[in-house]
Amino acid sequence: MDLISKSNIVHRLEKRKLLIAINCVAALAIFFFGYDQGMMGSVNVSTDYGINTMGYGIVDPEALESGVKQVLVTNSLLQGGIIDNTWINEPQVSVYYLGTLVGCMVGGWIGEKVGRIKVMALGSIWGVIGAALQTSAMNPDWMICARLVNGIGTGMLNVIVPVWATETASHTSRGQFVAIEFTLNIFGVVVAYWLGFPLYSNHKSSGCSFVGNGDSPFVWRFPIAFQIIPLLFLFGIVWFFPESPRWLVKVGREAEARYILGRLRGEDEYGLAEAEFNDIKNVADLEKKSGKLNSYFFMFWDVMPKAIGGGTSGTLHIGRRVQLVIWLQILQEWIGIAGVTIYANDIFSQAGYSVFKSRWIAGINDIFYMLSTLIAVFTLDRLGRRVSLYWGNVVMGISMFLAGGFSRLAQDNPDKAAGYGAAGAAFTFIFTAGFGATWLTIPWLYPAEIFPLQVRAKGNAWGVVGWSIGNGWTVLLLPTMFANIGEKTFYVFGACNAISIPIVWALYPESNQRTLEEMNLLFASNSWWNWDAEKEYARLKEENPDLVQAAQRHESVVSGMGVGGRKGSRGMSLSAAGKGSPHDSDNNEKV
Repeated sequence: MDLISKSNIVHRLEKRKLLIAINCVAALAIFFFGYDQGMMGSVNVSTDYGINTMGYGIVDPEALESGVKQVLVTNSLLQGGIIDNTWINEPQVSVYYLGTLVGCMVGGWIGEKVGRIKVMALGSIWGVIGAALQTSAMNPDWMICARLVNGIGTGMLNVIVPVWATETASHTSRGQFVAIEFTLNIFGVVVAYWLGFPLYSNHKSSGCSFVGNGDSPFVWRFPIAFQIIPLLFLFGIVWFFPESPRWLVKVGREAEARYILGRLRGEDEYGLAEAEFNDIKNVADLEKKSGKLNSYFFMFWDVMPKAIGGGTSGTLHIGRRVQLVIWLQILQEWIGIAGVTIYANDIFSQAGYSVFKSRWIAGINDIFYMLSTLIAVFTLDRLGRRVSLYWGNVVMGISMFLAGGFSRLAQDNPDKAAGYGAAGAAFTFIFTAGFGATWLTIPWLYPAEIFPLQVRAKGNAWGVVGWSIGNGWTVLLLPTMFANIGEKTFYVFGACNAISIPIVWALYPESNQRTLEEMNLLFASNSWWNWDAEKEYARLKEENPDLVQAAQRHESVVSGMGVGGRKGSRGMSLSAAGKGSPHDSDNNEKV
C-alpha cells in the first residue's frame, strides 16, 4: 500500500497484535489524563507552591503537631480548588475544566476534518506547552493561564482517543480495549500521587518530598514536568500508527481504509473485512443524505421540535444521543466519586489514623481503584453496558449509605469512633472498586460508540462537555454540601445511584455486541424509551434480514438498504427506518 508510509506499523502487525499496539498508544494518552488530574493533588499541598509561590495559604499548625507539614488554605478563591476544614482534597484549578471544554469542542471539530491521528499529535503538543508553562509558573495568574492551556490539550485527547480506539476495534471487544485504557488512566493517578506525595512525617520523606525536607520548589515543579515525558513520546510515536479506517472512508480515501481494515481483521478474514468496509461505506453514504449533522448547534438543537428548528437529523436522532451522553457523564460525577475523593481522608481520620497514615491509606485506595478497573476488562463485553451500570449502582449506592451511617456513628460515639471509622473506610474502598469496575469507563465508551460516522468525534465531544459540566458542578456545590449537611451528603450520592438505575433502564439502549454501523438502527425509533428502540431495532432486523445476517456470510449488513450495496429482499432507506412502528410517530416525540 503505497499511500500509507512504509514506517507505519500497519505493514508489520495485524489482527490482535495490531489492535494491542493501537490500544497501548491510546492508553498512553489516557495515562496523561489520569496523571494530570492526580498531579495537582500533590502540587497544591506543597508548602513552596501554596505559600511561597501562589500565596494562598499558611503552614497548617494542627497537622504540624502530628509531624506533617502541609498547606492550610486561607484564600480558597485564589487556590481555586475543593477543600474541607483542614485539607485540600483532589484540588483542581477550576479554569482547567474550562480548558477541557474548549479543547474537546475544538478537537472534535478538527478531528472530523483532518483525522484522529493529527488531533492526537496536536493535543499532545498542546499538553507539553501547558506542562512547560505550569512547571515554570511564578505567580497565580501565570498558573491559571497554564492550567487553561493544559486543559485544552487534555480535552483534545479525551475527545479523540476513545473514538480512534472504538473505530479500530472489533464490535465484540470494544469494551475490553477501552477498559484497558482506563486502567492506565487510574495508573496515571497512582503515579502522580506517589511521585508527588508531599508529606513530611517523623523526618521520613516520600516521593519528591525528600528534597529540601519538602520545602524545595522541586517538590512540585518536577511532578508537573514529569508529564512532558509521556506526551513527547506520544507525539513521536503516533505518526507510525494507522488512521481510523472509518474516518478514511468518510473522506473518500477508500483504498487506505480497505487495506487498514484488512490488516486489523487479518488476511485470513479478508471476506469479513471487506463486508465491514462495505457496511461502513454504505452507512456513510446514507448519513450524508440524512439531514444537517455537521454543526455543534444543529446537533444540540436537534432534540427540539421541528416547529422551532429541531429534528434536522431526521431518524438519526442526533439530538437525543447528545442529551444521553451529556447526562451520563453528569450522572457519573453525582453518584459519589468526587465526594469520596474529597471526604475519604476524614473517614480515615475517624478510624483513628494519623494525618500521615490517612494520606498513605488514600494512596493505597488509589492502587485498589486501579486494580478494580481490570474487572471491567473482563465484564463489559460479557455483561454489556447496561447490566454493568446496574450492578455498579447497587454496590456504590449501598456503600454510600453505609459510609454515611458509619461516619455519623463515629461522630456520635467517640469511644467507638475507631471501629465505626474503620467500617466507613472499608466501604469507601468498596465504593471505589465498584466505580472503577463500571461507571469509570462506560460514560467514556458509550459516546464513542453511538454516534454516526459523520459526527462521531463531535458527538464524543458532547460527552466531554458533560464531564466538564459534572466536574464543575461538583466543584461548586460539594464544599457547601459537606459544610452544611456533612456525612448526609453520602445519602445524596446513594440516592443518585438509586435514581440512575431506572434512568439507564428506560433511556439508554444497549450498545454491546453491535457494530458501530448498527447504531443508526438502534436509534431509529422516534421514541426515547429503550423498549421502543429495541422493538424498532428488532423490526428492522426482521423485515430486512440482510441487515444483520450478511456479516456472518461475509456480506454487507446494509445490503438491503439500497445504497451502494446489493439489493436485499426488502429495499429501505435510513430515513424510513423509524417509520412503521406502532410506538412511533413522526410528529409526536415521546419523553
